[in-house]
Amino acid sequence: MTFKHRLFSRRKLTLSIVAGATAIGLGIGSHAIASSGSSNAVSASASAPSGAKVVPFQPGQPGLSKVVGQVPAGFSPGTGTIITGTAANKAKAAALTAFPGGTVNRVVLLSNGEYNVHMIGVNWPHHVFVSKSFTVVGAE
Repeated sequence: MTFKHRLFSRRKLTLSIVAGATAIGLGIGSHAIASSGSSNAVSASASAPSGAKVVPFQPGQPGLSKVVGQVPAGFSPGTGTIITGTAANKAKAAALTAFPGGTVNRVVLLSNGEYNVHMIGVNWPHHVFVSKSFTVVGAE
């Protein structure tokens, strides 16, 4: 066997091993993703305490359209400034205490100094309004 032939055989073997490992990794990842979709729906509703105001997201079901408490006058989705840091963390904590089970994807400082905590992963509420003193004042 010549040097060139051995080198070609090693490359072929290495490529075969890499291709096999990639296929196994993709299979495991696909299974994990498929499995996580069904378990998330259960854990979201199972983790919410009894009497919680959150409605877990159900694919194919429209969201609820209701308002509780006070929505800032003139509020329009998409307005305000996205913030991070201590104030955002306090507003997020207040919103999740009042409405557990969702996921906060951003906190927005509104022009009146209040916060709009934007929640996903639930049918309702989508916007939780938190005062300057970090108490929940409303939701829609």
